[in-house]
Amino acid sequence: MTLADVEKQSLLEQNTSEKDTSMQSKGKTDGKSTIGMYKLAVKRTFICILASVVFGLCLYFSVSPEVSQEFFAGWLLEQSLSVDNVLVFLLLFDYFKVPLENQDRVLKYGIIGAMIMRAVMIGLGSVALHHFQAVQLIFAGILIYSSASVLLSKLYNTLGGYVEANVDKEDMSKNQVVRLSKQLFHVTDKFDGDKFFVFLDGKRKATPLLICMISIEFSDVIFAVDSVPAVFGVTNNPLVVYSSNIFAIVGLRSMYIILSKAASDLEYLEPAVALVVGFIGLKFVCDYLNHRISIQISLIVVVSIIGIGVILSFWSKNRKLKNKMQQ
Repeated sequence: MTLADVEKQSLLEQNTSEKDTSMQSKGKTDGKSTIGMYKLAVKRTFICILASVVFGLCLYFSVSPEVSQEFFAGWLLEQSLSVDNVLVFLLLFDYFKVPLENQDRVLKYGIIGAMIMRAVMIGLGSVALHHFQAVQLIFAGILIYSSASVLLSKLYNTLGGYVEANVDKEDMSKNQVVRLSKQLFHVTDKFDGDKFFVFLDGKRKATPLLICMISIEFSDVIFAVDSVPAVFGVTNNPLVVYSSNIFAIVGLRSMYIILSKAASDLEYLEPAVALVVGFIGLKFVCDYLNHRISIQISLIVVVSIIGIGVILSFWSKNRKLKNKMQQ
């Protein structure tokens, strides 16, 4: 081996060592950044829950105990329904390959859009219920149909001998919401930090970040078709309906990073929420027939069913882990 070859080999080893050191340093930085995001998410979640509880207590002392109970029932119901939103967010972020550090920006703008859209839908729903009592039956039909669809799907999956988690992921490229979003703008596949638009070849083009945000907004409108009537089943007070929606939405955005890891483990939460939605649908029918179900009973039913769903989910997860360890 010549002296030149020795020098080349030495330089190559030095460059390789520098690259390995750089990658290790980058990995540590990314790890610290992720941990920092989780800590921030936990703090935000605590603040959102505390703010919701304080608001509910303010209603208790300044308005009435019944209104406070209506708020807590509606907030808990909305928060539970939001778990489905998290799963859709995960699919959209994965499809558009949105970096974790940019997801928070999408969710922040999503809050603003959701506040506006929920205000419009709740306003229209409140006016319709006030002037047309038969709207209760329409809301009841939407909720009972939604509940039955989820429960029958779960039953079919169970009898079919496979778990829903093993079903192939939805192909988001064929999703109508995603396709519609892409038709609204000239789109590029390239990200530019957290920007929604970039200029390429003299043209203003939307980045995947903007299309992802629009898709999330459309998805939120679709979910609101179920969630808004559900809260109207708890109370007809527009303030309570809107405030419970907003606190749940803000809480969802804060808890997203946490829930994104836990949502797949809560396998019994979805059918539990479906049962609650079905109960609210039947409550609409009872109200229409002048057989009112008290808010106390509604709150007990909501808390009990959702609590059982969460407990069963963790029990099932622990059982699967034990079986896996024994194999």
